[in-house]
Amino acid sequence: MELLHSGKVRDVYLDGEDLILVASDRVSVYDVVLPTPIPDKGKILTQLSLWWFDQLATLVPNHVISATDVPEEWAGRAIRCRRLDMMPVEFIARGYLAGLGLKEYQKYGTVSGISLPPGLVEGSRLPEPIFTPTTKATVGHDEFITYDDVTTAIGAETAAALRDLTLKVYTHGAALAAERGVIIADTKLEFGRAADGTLVLGDEVLTSDSSRFWPADSWEPGRPQHALDKQFVRDWSSTLDWDRTPPGPAVPEEIVQATQARYIDVYERITGKRWE
Repeated sequence: MELLHSGKVRDVYLDGEDLILVASDRVSVYDVVLPTPIPDKGKILTQLSLWWFDQLATLVPNHVISATDVPEEWAGRAIRCRRLDMMPVEFIARGYLAGLGLKEYQKYGTVSGISLPPGLVEGSRLPEPIFTPTTKATVGHDEFITYDDVTTAIGAETAAALRDLTLKVYTHGAALAAERGVIIADTKLEFGRAADGTLVLGDEVLTSDSSRFWPADSWEPGRPQHALDKQFVRDWSSTLDWDRTPPGPAVPEEIVQATQARYIDVYERITGKRWE
């Protein structure tokens, strides 16, 4: 096998015509990889992604070939995938006001150029889910772009198809999660084209690294929500005297354990399975 790419938290290998996507236990905040891993994080995210790929299979094809035909040392944290021509855009759907969307709304009353009603606060549910794409930065931070920017980048027909797919995946996923007591406030998706031109869902899907998860029973607009996702680590790091440039700070054991517990909690809530 050939290592094609080592990202912040995942490594991609070429194996014949297939890709092996390996999810590590590394954690990154503000695009900086922290020196302390979160035990089993890669396995939890991989298994949650596989559950979601199954749930979404009727909406959109995905890149999964096999979750078992992978090297033994990566069992549970690797997926054998189809090789895709990935789109140069991050496809984001938002159903609630939080994060960078909240900051833009507070300044301009918009998110990704989309006007929203006045009077919304942190954690507010939006009147309907919105499509808020970003750049896919290889260096630095992703930045909001408009729908017109997406059409320029990938063409009007493809942009329309992927906007609609992004909102369908989010809406379907959010409804399933809501039945299990979890709010999916927003999520990031990635798509690519297969060799036959089909649009395919790739990367990870609806995980605690790519989504904002909140317990429905404690949701209260107007304040920060209880995070069942990577936001917990971001919030911890924001209390430090750190300028968000490498090297990142070491993560204390209590924060490691609390983060792992959140990843396991949301996996168990959504899938209905006990994490072993």
